[in-house]
Amino acid sequence: MSEAQTLTESSTARDLTAFQRNILIVLTEEPMYGLAIKRELESYYDEEVNHGRLYPNLDTLVERGLVEKSELDKRTNQYGLTQEGLEVVEDGFAWSLSKFVTDDSRADKVRALIEKYD
Repeated sequence: MSEAQTLTESSTARDLTAFQRNILIVLTEEPMYGLAIKRELESYYDEEVNHGRLYPNLDTLVERGLVEKSELDKRTNQYGLTQEGLEVVEDGFAWSLSKFVTDDSRADKVRALIEKYD
């Protein structure tokens, strides 16, 4: 069973695979075509991401309403995050922070990271 097939209609956004969440995170920057998403993920994973893994997962995210697919030209599709997809990313960050920030020192580390990218 592929990662894309592990999701059912009744599952929640928290049932997404790490790979699917990473696709959403990549798309928070801007809408992208498939090859650009692939390159971003390969940079993160430091290994090749094959088409047979990427596109079924993109299709699942589109079906779930988390990603919007549009046609750039007859051969190229563009993918963009929907509002629901953005909320899923935000929910993931909120949950991670709720586990990570256990004292002032860790809160300061998070603030420093935010300032770095602000």
